[in-house]
Amino acid sequence: MSTLPLKAGTKLVLASHNKGKLAEFSTLLADFGITVLSAGDLDLPEPEETETTFAGNAALKALAAAKATGLPALADDSGLCVSALGGAPGIYSARWAGPDKDFPAAMTRIQEGIGQDERDAWFTCVLCLAFPDGTSYSFAGRVDGQITWPPRGDKGHGYDPIFTPEGEKRTFAEMDEAEKNAISHRARAFALFQKECLA
Repeated sequence: MSTLPLKAGTKLVLASHNKGKLAEFSTLLADFGITVLSAGDLDLPEPEETETTFAGNAALKALAAAKATGLPALADDSGLCVSALGGAPGIYSARWAGPDKDFPAAMTRIQEGIGQDERDAWFTCVLCLAFPDGTSYSFAGRVDGQITWPPRGDKGHGYDPIFTPEGEKRTFAEMDEAEKNAISHRARAFALFQKECLA
């Protein structure tokens, strides 16, 4: 049944094997009485991300998890887009870090690919809520900012140490979790999801 809003007591599958994302979403959904199970905990395979947009990949992951478990599933596809790189790494943000998740190497690749004057960048997140019957809903969030070099901060994950959002002097990795969650691309997508999907 694809019924909205999701009620307290609902079990929701987060279609991700990323422990950082699991922690973030568990925190965000705890206030609504929703229990988050991760695809990793349920031994679900990670589907190949064959779509060419954030929205397409989020839907692909959410629908696969919902159909595999019979539970509603939430997926996000997100990434860092750098203006001077034509929007790259974009949907390939995780892949730039390689199978070993070597984000320092991926951040160096970005720095080496852009000029000193071309620092504009943005993080995009698309959340997709899918149900076992194939119904799905998508919500997009974006936060603009600048590439910072060298990397700063030891919080957050992924590209956070090189991204400074507009209006801030600190990178995402220099903010505590609550501060980042209040302004991030994922928070903006989540606010739209919350308005439409949570009681």
